[in-house]
Amino acid sequence: MRSIRSAAPSVLLSCLLLAGCSSASPGGTSGSSGAGGPAAAPAATASASDASVQTIPVGAGPQSTYTVQQQPPAGSCHYRYEQREPLPDPKCTPGATSPAVTQQNLKSTICRPGGYTKGIRPPVSVTSKEKKLNAASYGYTGRLGDAEYDHLLSLQLGGDPNDPRNLWVEPADPGHKSGGGINNKKDPVETKLHTAVCAGKVTLAAAQQAIASDWATALAKLGLN
Repeated sequence: MRSIRSAAPSVLLSCLLLAGCSSASPGGTSGSSGAGGPAAAPAATASASDASVQTIPVGAGPQSTYTVQQQPPAGSCHYRYEQREPLPDPKCTPGATSPAVTQQNLKSTICRPGGYTKGIRPPVSVTSKEKKLNAASYGYTGRLGDAEYDHLLSLQLGGDPNDPRNLWVEPADPGHKSGGGINNKKDPVETKLHTAVCAGKVTLAAAQQAIASDWATALAKLGLN
């Protein structure tokens, strides 16, 4: 016991000199969590520095087998409107790109002759279930037959096929007759952007950024209307 007592001051002194001891709580707030705290701060600062540029998530890309994806909680998503046209909630539907499509491989993917999207679409057996769940997420109560389960970043623009961040129940355009089926002005925007990308008029990234932030003004922002 005497040897242990005599060694204690030496151990304490060494600890203080090496700064190896701290007054951290048992939860480790000054140790393990210290690495996580500072890491989160730059991300918030970076996103606040330029609110006009949003970071588009990257999805899993085309899959050989698709499964029903979990959707946001019911009532947690809210539509926005631009020129009376519906836009998705950026918190629920920021869009998601496919890692299989890049600026370098456009000719062999979305711009290849014969098309690209048909072979990568999730089956209706999957999307029909997701559509009902997503309608609840957005509080959509209209006819599902009049609403499109839409890829915010369309497949022809390199959007991810089944990432829940890239799919939303898009209501029909203003003035649309109930029961008239799907009819919206977003589809022509997607086609024009696809044509511009494949013609080299705009980059893939620019087209994706424009339609993800506001599809109703995407063509104007890129000088394509």
